[in-house]
This record gives sequence, structure tokens and C-alpha cells, in this order.
Amino acid sequence: MKKNNLLRMDNVSIVVEFLDDAISFFEEIGLSLEGRATVEGEWSGRVTGLDSQRVEIAMLVTPDGHSRIELSQFLTPPTISDHRNAPVNALGYLRVMFTVEDIDEMVYRLTRYGAQLVGEVVQYEDSYRLCYIRGVEGLLIGLAEQIGNK
Repeated sequence: MKKNNLLRMDNVSIVVEFLDDAISFFEEIGLSLEGRATVEGEWSGRVTGLDSQRVEIAMLVTPDGHSRIELSQFLTPPTISDHRNAPVNALGYLRVMFTVEDIDEMVYRLTRYGAQLVGEVVQYEDSYRLCYIRGVEGLLIGLAEQIGNK
């Protein structure tokens, strides 16, 4: 039997065009800015395969301290592809899902940042109310509100 060496998932990285706007949006959801830095140098290009790169990153953490989102704004080289408005059935990463206390209130708050419902808020059995929104820069975000046995 093979031993599982996995310890945890550290973060999900999202490339954005406007870092400050993305930070504000995720702070509105309830994440806290943990740190911000510029990453550059030969070592970082070796990790990503981009050779010379300069990236401004921001690390945000969920209230429980267990999950993080790393937002990256590439200063060099410029971004070359844009998946922000891909439909929900496109191949690749789909969305990040957050559990919230009040889904209606959260959707209302995020619309002030330009977010729009993709479909509608629906109820799944007696467990959750769910929706997808397109947030800042068209990023697909899932919201879930647990109902019933909270």
C-alpha cells in the first residue's frame, strides 16, 4: 500500500488584470489580505517556465485560516490568453466555491462590485442554496448557503 504524502492544499492561484480591484472583491466576500509582494528573478521563471517574469501577488486567507487564494498580476511577460468569460462547461478549472451565511445578502453586496448572477439562486434538497456569479474581471465564483442543520 502506497503511503499518502499529501499534507494539505496551500492555495488556488488566479491571474487577474487589476490586482487592487480583485483584492477588494475577495475582501468583500470575507477573505483577509495576508500579504502582498512582487516575485521576480531567475528562480521564479524556472518554476513557471516563463524565463524572465515579474509578477505582483497578493495572498488572501479565509476566516478559518485553512484556505487561501493567491491573486497574480503579471507585469512581465504580458498575459497571452483570457479564460475569464468561458462558459461553465469549458474544459479546465471551473470556479472557486465559498460557503456564506446569507447568500442573498452576499449576492447583493457583490453586485456593487459588478458581479452578476450566471443563472439563479437555487435550492438543493434541504441542504444548500447555491448560485454561480461572474465577479470582478469575469471570474466565476460559486456561493453556497447551508440550510437545515446548520
